Amino acid sequence: MTTRTPAPFDRRTLDELTLEDDRSFRHVGIYADLKEILRRDKYSFRILPESTASWDRALFLNLTFWGASEGGDVLVEPTVPADVVAHVAWHHLAAKALGPAVKSARPSVESLFLGEAIASAFDLYLVGRVLGHAPNSTFLETQVPAMSEAAEGAGLSDDEIESLIQGLTEDPEGAFGSLRELLSDATARLFAASSAEAALEVLASLESHRFGALLHRYELANWVLYARAYGDPEPDAKAKAVDLAMREAKDPLEWLTNAWVKPALA
Repeated sequence: MTTRTPAPFDRRTLDELTLEDDRSFRHVGIYADLKEILRRDKYSFRILPESTASWDRALFLNLTFWGASEGGDVLVEPTVPADVVAHVAWHHLAAKALGPAVKSARPSVESLFLGEAIASAFDLYLVGRVLGHAPNSTFLETQVPAMSEAAEGAGLSDDEIESLIQGLTEDPEGAFGSLRELLSDATARLFAASSAEAALEVLASLESHRFGALLHRYELANWVLYARAYGDPEPDAKAKAVDLAMREAKDPLEWLTNAWVKPALA
């Protein structure tokens, strides 16, 4: 049997892709800024070769090789959802702000976790911003059911789930900050856990958090395993400083806008 070598990825910049659901985010000013940053930096996404393109293959590659240095998400076709654009942009900004001075060096574990926590918490922020403005958004069609399923699995009632989601629309910025801290704390403590028993104690201690019921909505196992395989476990002063500044800020998303987004656009 002859083994066929697949064709290389096709690299496409944002201007060479079709954006899905872009209209649903037009009222979110920071989304436009994030999109513009990827455009200016000519950030490229990877398109699977047509002969090997499948959703399960793209999902595997995205979950296994999610470091910002690898490039944008692996796509099945030259189409990218608008929320993915924002998610990738935060990883890109985190890599620029927190990446190692030497390109070939490993990124710190703390910077990997912080970048993913910011990007994932921003997804929740977008849910809160989009719910009242574009209820027919395809982004909401996937995000809200997935959140509800995770919350139901954690034992929340229908009324509690509805209240949780409604709270996102009332204070999306607060939701961003709260989830970002939870994800940062969870990953740091799970990374330090030396056994399943220790990890279980970590998970149990986070159940009472406002978004504790959503914790398993996120691929924490992939984050921890990736960090153990590719991250530098040495303390990272830059990442610690950003984490602390966001915790102390009245509006962590505004802090990020001033510290990362505006300078990138300037």
